Amino acid sequence: MPIKDKIEGGSHKDEKPKMRKPFGIFVITRHGLEIGRKLSAQLPGAELLVSKRFIDQAPAGSVKLPLPFSPFLREHFEDYDCHIFIISVGAVVRMIAPLLKSKKTDPAVVCIDDASQFAICLLSGHVGRGNAFTGQIAEAIGAQPVITTASDVRGTLTVDILGRDLGWALEDPEHNVTRGCAAVVNECNVLFVQETGEPGFWPEDKPLPPGVSYQRDLRNIDLTQWEMVLIASDRDIRNLHPEIYAQGLVYRPKSLVIGLGCDKNTPFELLERGVLKFLQENRLALASVKSIATIDIKKEEPGLLTLSEKYGWPMEHWPASELDVVEGVENRSEIVKKYTGTAAVAEPACLLGAGASKLLLPKQKYTEPEIGKNMTMSVARIPFGGRVQDIKQKSLRDEKGMRING
Repeated sequence: MPIKDKIEGGSHKDEKPKMRKPFGIFVITRHGLEIGRKLSAQLPGAELLVSKRFIDQAPAGSVKLPLPFSPFLREHFEDYDCHIFIISVGAVVRMIAPLLKSKKTDPAVVCIDDASQFAICLLSGHVGRGNAFTGQIAEAIGAQPVITTASDVRGTLTVDILGRDLGWALEDPEHNVTRGCAAVVNECNVLFVQETGEPGFWPEDKPLPPGVSYQRDLRNIDLTQWEMVLIASDRDIRNLHPEIYAQGLVYRPKSLVIGLGCDKNTPFELLERGVLKFLQENRLALASVKSIATIDIKKEEPGLLTLSEKYGWPMEHWPASELDVVEGVENRSEIVKKYTGTAAVAEPACLLGAGASKLLLPKQKYTEPEIGKNMTMSVARIPFGGRVQDIKQKSLRDEKGMRING
């Protein structure tokens, strides 16, 4: 099996998802038209779809909606992030039922009554952002939002989309997610272990929800104490800690910056194989790579540009004068300095890109003799301080425990 299919964190898919418009507002009544008019003016990018009976009264740019519009909906269900129906819930349920595929891909669906009293989240509350859209829609028209997702109603962690706004991704959306959601909602003992990633997955001014505890590493975990372990990490937890992984689920923050150097005209394929092999051998997640970094004379290197585009990794670059004075570099070479003006490229570039003072992985070289080109790689982790409040609380608990035990 190719490295890119085996590498922890998942493989890249070349197919790009269809671009959706943000909102489609469906109107079939006179009162609904007034609600739709108000909504479309307040929701950026919204498209107003109006029954042919009222299209002559609709704002300019509205789309004529044929009746019955079930065939139209079948054709255009994937066109919008959020469908807003100013139509009864029952009618909408019957229309969309045959169109549903998966909660991972289905668009959000929100229903509004003809008097605009309620905005009801009908579908894709979490993954499809339906709950968030419902709140936005309700505020726009002064309606009562109706949300039935347990974690949102109870104000607890949303396990299936935790950290999504920060760029986090679940390593495996099928592994323990339902179990994790149930554990949090039912206020069971859940441990959140954050090895890396932003602290803003939960508001810093609020304590974590009932039942949820927090620590910074995977040491000294007694699995008998926890119903579920949630882990934010850029490491290969599945293979490094299989017992914990079996009782947990893993989030991938964007926490790694890869520093790269290479010969001129190094093929993209060699660069890709080198990076994937480097990450796999060092048990790091492809999904946690945030960016790549190099020297400015390589900013137009075709292979690096292709790597950046294929994986969606922004490429940062610095002049030799800045790279040459970076502290924390472990490998310097006078030969490299002779040709580039700096004694190192990959190591200082990733340190600058991550804003870090020390390397996670020092420089390694990769070459394929039959191609005759070389590349160097290094990794730095973006510094992370943890949730200050929870660390203080843990310290106080530990101190209290020491006093009692002493």
